[in-house]
Amino acid sequence: MKTILVMLLFAVSCAAQAATTFKAEVNGMVCAFCAQGIEKKLRALPQTRDVYVNLKDRIVAVEVRDGQSLAPQTIRDLVKDAGYEVVAISAVTESAAELKAGGGK
Repeated sequence: MKTILVMLLFAVSCAAQAATTFKAEVNGMVCAFCAQGIEKKLRALPQTRDVYVNLKDRIVAVEVRDGQSLAPQTIRDLVKDAGYEVVAISAVTESAAELKAGGGK
């Protein structure tokens, strides 16, 4: 019984520490250079764990490090400063790697 309880508590604590990923729809990206510039700016943030940019689907995903926080407005501002428009941004349950594996959808 104790083993089951310990395993359950461990699973709950791991789930509570799951990283947040923000997925943004970005207008204005037309080439690989555009995507690379956005990715570089977002990776430079200390809170960033991973970044995925899908040029074809106009998706930018930013995964936040465990225990860190990142305001969606910060992502929006960085993308805007790079010369692009964020149409929508939302928190998703998938990691950046999972979004990449699924094609960004």
